[in-house]
Amino acid sequence: MSLISALRTVLAAGIIACAALVAQDDGRASLPMDIGSRLELFVDGHLIERLQGASLKLHEPRLEETALKFDAPWEGSGNHYITVFKDGTRYRMYYRAVPGSNVPASGKGWQLLTCYAESEDGIHWTRPNLGIIEFRGSKDNNIILSAGGDDWGSGAANFAPFKDSNPSAAAGEQYKALGGISRGPYAFVSADAIHWRQKGSGPIMTRNMTPAPMINGFDSHNVVFWEGREQQYVCYIRDQYLAPGTGERIRGIRRTTSKDFSNWSYPEWIDMGDSPPDQLYTFSITPYFRAPHIYLAFPKRYLPWRDAELPKIYDEGRGKGLSDSVFMTSRDGRHWDRTFLEGFVRPGPDPLNWTDRSNYVAWGVVPTAPGEISLYVLKHFRLPTIHVRRGVLRTDGFVSVNAPYRGGELVTKPLVFRGRRLVVNYATSAAGGLRVELLGPDMVPVAGYNLANSRELFGDRIDQTVSWDSGPDVGRLAGRPVRLRFVLKDADLYAFRFEE
Repeated sequence: MSLISALRTVLAAGIIACAALVAQDDGRASLPMDIGSRLELFVDGHLIERLQGASLKLHEPRLEETALKFDAPWEGSGNHYITVFKDGTRYRMYYRAVPGSNVPASGKGWQLLTCYAESEDGIHWTRPNLGIIEFRGSKDNNIILSAGGDDWGSGAANFAPFKDSNPSAAAGEQYKALGGISRGPYAFVSADAIHWRQKGSGPIMTRNMTPAPMINGFDSHNVVFWEGREQQYVCYIRDQYLAPGTGERIRGIRRTTSKDFSNWSYPEWIDMGDSPPDQLYTFSITPYFRAPHIYLAFPKRYLPWRDAELPKIYDEGRGKGLSDSVFMTSRDGRHWDRTFLEGFVRPGPDPLNWTDRSNYVAWGVVPTAPGEISLYVLKHFRLPTIHVRRGVLRTDGFVSVNAPYRGGELVTKPLVFRGRRLVVNYATSAAGGLRVELLGPDMVPVAGYNLANSRELFGDRIDQTVSWDSGPDVGRLAGRPVRLRFVLKDADLYAFRFEE
């Protein structure tokens, strides 16, 4: 570090400390949050000091084409537990396959397979002939793992792979996975994401882990990834707890970590505050690839006491209850925000989506076009027409700060940033607009960056630079505590960041 850089660092620290004392004196804020130059999304109230005339709005994904019909001979109505990730220029998809068009809801007698598909654009998917596993006398299929009978302890059950971003990952283990549920998950590794080998001789976790056994752990898609901030692997697993007072078994989520992918901590319950005790599992927790300090989750919400009418031809094999998917977020992986209790993926008008465990969101959010991100949704579960559809959102478009035509505004908590310009992701109507004001910690506008100097923005842009009469440069404020005041009219604000 140069002498000048060192002096700047010391000066910035001093400014932050002084700002903290001022904030404590006037009672309006605490120590400013250092957001650096990272992308920040308004998926929760973490950065918000005040909303006036505006509100947070959840945006549902727009369902597009069918990504994959589960109609191969080795697939069937029990297909589920899907993983999707972008690997360089290739998109990879993994899923559980269960042969048969009317497999029993109990799971008894199922043949469990793990299959692989790939795509060049995330839209058009193919099943490569891998020649790994024999099915009915032929290896011309896309099966990568198999279990005989209904062996739910096998790694072929609910396989959850990921590409390991740990810089210390061993050669030949760039891809990792967990698989298996009844005896606990097994660890798998791969050099090419297609040919997998089990690591170790037994499960890496069991239900009898201390200090207290789990009631029904692992009975889901136990997703896992490398957490760069913590320098460890993080895994989220399904379990059940007994509701206070009633003793009802409630499906919920636990979190466990590991430094080496072999030895795991005792799975602790995540904290969802005072949100209702929904039956949640297959939760698809993932760091958002554009802002990995923000975790996204799309838990499947199961309502076992509610059934919908289906044509009688579909009565055989159907399960009990209904499902949709909800949306929640976290900044630390332990404490979760459920601002939105509404459905994120609804069953919709198609009566065949009104079944148990349909409308499940696969693990993985990926970019598929400029300004567009995609996720994948299972439809028609337990029915012969089972398939996966692609859901589309604008980039960063999970939640917006929304203001009506009469207008509204947002003021952030005190922030410290790095960069020379402010970039926003926003959309307005033809008559709408967005202006930005920079305030000091004391809420006084910074000269040259007040609302009267702000150039009004209108349109629909993912990365629009904010400008004032003097231009877009905010570099002189970098390292100093500021607040952002966004004034909107018939507009949505999704995200912002400071850039060089």
